[in-house]
Amino acid sequence: MQQTALNLIAVSIFSFTFLALVGPLLNIPPTIPAAITLGLLGAATIDTLTWEGKGITLLLGLFASDEERERVLHHEAGHFLVAYLLGIPVASYTLSAWDAFWQSESGLAGVQLQVDPPLEAQPHLSEMPKTLERFATVWMAGIAAESIIYGRSNGGKTDRQQLREALQLSGLSEMMQVQKERWAISQAKELIRENQLSYGSLVEAMKRGDSVTNCCQILEREVQSVVDNARETKSSPQI
Repeated sequence: MQQTALNLIAVSIFSFTFLALVGPLLNIPPTIPAAITLGLLGAATIDTLTWEGKGITLLLGLFASDEERERVLHHEAGHFLVAYLLGIPVASYTLSAWDAFWQSESGLAGVQLQVDPPLEAQPHLSEMPKTLERFATVWMAGIAAESIIYGRSNGGKTDRQQLREALQLSGLSEMMQVQKERWAISQAKELIRENQLSYGSLVEAMKRGDSVTNCCQILEREVQSVVDNARETKSSPQI
């Protein structure tokens, strides 16, 4: 999103600069496009320095396409489902920068986990391989979900950054970090595919804006239903 914001600013400045050049032909005073350009640069600078670019992000969020919103929905549902399946509590979720803004959350869309203290702040990270693997799978679940639904992932830059920072703290070599990232994506894909019906129900629930509690209740029913069906199939007499 940040790169998109920079591109938008660049295009806007170019447009106003071009307007300043052709303005005399259209009887437009050169001070008008100059003032607009300076105002845009000033606003962008203030937004970047004081609000970390969130203003531009919120503005761009107003023009997000339906396809982009659907991608974000499926991405975050991947995080939510895998976190639930791996026993990591979900605190909240947002599906856009505006959702995050109204919920007083930092950043963009995302699934916030209940981890106290944060994983990267916990001591002896290198001695917690299983815990790290669970979180790695959750972090890569958004990328995995997009890859399953759309064939490739557009998002996940922040997710990869979180994982790589945690892997660096764990003391793994660069090659092992790459392998662990690929492993985490593979694990997440497997979990989502094995729980495809639950994932679909969760997507619909999050699209409606259901609470985290309701989403977890839906997943609990779906997962239990799969378990019950598997038991019935296993216990059915052979013919």
